[in-house]
Amino acid sequence: MAAMKPRTGDGPLEVTKEGRGIVMRMPLEGGGRLVVEMSPTEANALGDALKTAAG
Repeated sequence: MAAMKPRTGDGPLEVTKEGRGIVMRMPLEGGGRLVVEMSPTEANALGDALKTAAG
């Protein structure tokens, strides 16, 4: 059985390097957080897409 981690508050947006990947933890409206793991290449593509959308 996997260890259960206590659920914490929403908290701020967090981005950390874990091993060879990058993990983004983003608070969601209504509670909870979205956790996404991506490669550095995918993270750069995401950053570019966000910059384009923000205009």
